Amino acid sequence: MAKDGPNWDGLLKWSIANSDGTRPTRNLSEEDRRWFMEAMQAQTVDVIKRMKEITLVMQTPEQVLESQGVTPQDIEDMLDELQEHVESIDMANDLHSIGGLVPLLGYLKNSHANIRAKAAEVVTTIVQNNPRSQQLVMEANGLEPLLSNFASDPDVIVRTKALGAISSLIRHNKPGITAFRLANGYAALRDALGSESVRFQRKALNLIQYLLHENSSDCNVVEELGFPRIMMHLASSEDADVREAALRCLLELARDKADGSAGKLGDEEEKLKQLLEERIEGINMMSPEDFGAAREERQLVDSLWNTCYNEPSSLREKGLLVLPGEDAPPPDVASKHFEPPLRAWAANPNTKSSTEKKETPPLLLGAGPSSEATTNQGTSSGEADANQRTNTPS
Repeated sequence: MAKDGPNWDGLLKWSIANSDGTRPTRNLSEEDRRWFMEAMQAQTVDVIKRMKEITLVMQTPEQVLESQGVTPQDIEDMLDELQEHVESIDMANDLHSIGGLVPLLGYLKNSHANIRAKAAEVVTTIVQNNPRSQQLVMEANGLEPLLSNFASDPDVIVRTKALGAISSLIRHNKPGITAFRLANGYAALRDALGSESVRFQRKALNLIQYLLHENSSDCNVVEELGFPRIMMHLASSEDADVREAALRCLLELARDKADGSAGKLGDEEEKLKQLLEERIEGINMMSPEDFGAAREERQLVDSLWNTCYNEPSSLREKGLLVLPGEDAPPPDVASKHFEPPLRAWAANPNTKSSTEKKETPPLLLGAGPSSEATTNQGTSSGEADANQRTNTPS
């Protein structure tokens, strides 16, 4: 085996020679078995071993790493690699077992903004749809530095990444949601809505909508903090995703009011009606391309109007809510191209294959018989028939 990697050509030839069926089966010799295992293991990465090595680096003080020539970019690359490893839920949970979770959370306080942002990305990957890792991060007090970065970091990218990690950490995690409320998380969300970063705004709105949907009592909190006015402003944003996210939040508040709960739109109702009328007019003036892309926004505006005023919006009257064909199911392309031939035949066994052609007589090349020969042939045939009829006994 070459030093720079396994001999794949040799491995292929060896596999073919030992599985082509031309020679009887035999037990592998110890030498063959060792060679085969070396060839396979040469391309196998021991993920746990590598994660332990990364953990050792994360546990090393920053000044020591700098003295050894390790740059912030090297740390970012290392965190990139770690993020790939912890995409597996098992590896994400094992990070705590090998001592890597706490130093990773420590990187949220690193002096370099890019490292703080990247560490939050890794945390997002670890806790996403992973109740066990959510619990481990909460027990390691990981929510605190995330909230700190989200609320007050000078770098908006760091704030956005921290918000993404918080959102993944507290979803379907009641202790996490409770801790977020107690840490004045809604005030930080309100500040995020005032950011100039549309990406930051979108993430904040999406988390607000989730929290309101999960717990209607929070509608009263956001009302007291003045969220409806901010949401109505964002519902007129130039960014379509921000508009839709803001409308979803307003719809949650309106549904809560319709249910008779504590949360209300309060004195903002007239402004809301004006906003919806403006959005309907804006939708009416959209180009065909923008209009097609605004399907969800049209439905949100209509649902919000219907919830608040118990009547359909003028989008329905104008035929702008659903265009012809939008409600039709997508064309069934898959079954035509991917249905097994045997199943297709069983559904209609009398159908012949389109490739089957009707048999035709062979084309004879060369000169055909002369007209005289054809006449004589016809006469002879006629005479023969007459003779046969004459000789036939009655």
